[in-house]
Amino acid sequence: MQIYLAVTPEETQEARGHCRNLAHVAYRIGPGSALLRQSLLLQTKGGLLSVSDRQAPFIDSPEDLRDAVLRECGRRGYSGVLLDFEEAPRRDRTAFVSALAPALSSSRRALFLPEGYAGAAPGAAVLLCTAVSGGSFSQYLQEAVAQAGGAGRLALDVQRLRMDFRLPARSGEGEPLTGEALAALMGRENPAVFFSQDLCARYFTYNRDGEAHFVLFDDADTLNQKLRLGAGMGFQAAFLMWPEVRDIAPRLFAPWRGGKKPP
Repeated sequence: MQIYLAVTPEETQEARGHCRNLAHVAYRIGPGSALLRQSLLLQTKGGLLSVSDRQAPFIDSPEDLRDAVLRECGRRGYSGVLLDFEEAPRRDRTAFVSALAPALSSSRRALFLPEGYAGAAPGAAVLLCTAVSGGSFSQYLQEAVAQAGGAGRLALDVQRLRMDFRLPARSGEGEPLTGEALAALMGRENPAVFFSQDLCARYFTYNRDGEAHFVLFDDADTLNQKLRLGAGMGFQAAFLMWPEVRDIAPRLFAPWRGGKKPP
């Protein structure tokens, strides 16, 4: 399984010291179906082209955008494309994916995309979010593999879980915590922290204003366990966002150096 760090241009040099495979978050869709690029270092070569659809205009020529992506892949030596599409699937985005997928396949480049676009690119790897707050994480992966027809058709979208749930959390929704907020909460409550084998995450409980809270969070060890499970099942790749793991990068990536699966 390939481990990728998603980085912006200004983060590239620091992140490269921890992970050799980078997804370059430097591209977005512009007017006239253009591929817009932030400034990249001249020596930036290899890895993946990551393109966002955030606030993107309508793609009136999917073929023009496809061709621009292919040219950039050739120019930078990218081995594939990560579609960081956040909006619900739309007709113009789907048409672009349908045009891009076979072209990348013909040039032996990979395509990673959100689940909503899987039907437009049958050979692409679908991103599966790891931020699971209920049930069994291992079973969650197994069910996704069965539905996809094999782990090789999936990639882990590794999101660092930091969530505060008010009990009983019937909706399964909690309040997201920043790293700073989690650290402050733990400093104030000084809780006993436990590991959930089922959720593959750490947790603690506390009480405030008569309400019971359940806090679930990831650290380097829990993220590594999730990566090991994915690798053991045969997932094609895993993606992490540099800002989410910067503080734990040395411990997180040490077992994966050299491209080997950690014990």
